[in-house]
Amino acid sequence: MKKRIATLILLILGIGFSQAQMLKFGIKGGVNFANYTGGDISGVDFNTITSYHAGVVSEIKIFENFALQPELLYSTQGSELDGLGDQIKNELGYLSLPVLAKFYLTPNKFSLEVGPQFSALVSERNEVDTNDSNTFDFGLAGGLSYKITDGIFVSGRYVAGLTEAKKDADVKNSVIQFSVGFLF
Repeated sequence: MKKRIATLILLILGIGFSQAQMLKFGIKGGVNFANYTGGDISGVDFNTITSYHAGVVSEIKIFENFALQPELLYSTQGSELDGLGDQIKNELGYLSLPVLAKFYLTPNKFSLEVGPQFSALVSERNEVDTNDSNTFDFGLAGGLSYKITDGIFVSGRYVAGLTEAKKDADVKNSVIQFSVGFLF
């Protein structure tokens, strides 16, 4: 009877340990190169702005070469508008939730990430008074990631907005992100 109880305890501890290896949490941050796409506004050019993103990340290992990677990020996006007399910088702050499928191309090092991104507008900074931004943004994210060590990783990603960022203009967010992060 004591052997069965000891075996059961070891089995429960082993399952708990293996589950802990399948779920990791971390932090990440980096630089954004954001712009608007679309929107044929006569005499106005859209220029890229450099901004940032930061937040938390988790990795849920499903199979040896496949994981889900939900993140919660604060990300600044937008564009600089040229041609309205002066250059106008329109910077939009989003709380973004990308949910990515992560396919490991090499064992636990190099991966391809793709999935939807849901974003809610939480701040807007303009050099002119415009309150015509939509409060929800939906996009598709895709990129590559590389684990330098078991904890430290770098990634590059492109996020293509699929919904209009502005109510009065047919423009969508377009963002290239470079990140550094750490998984615990």
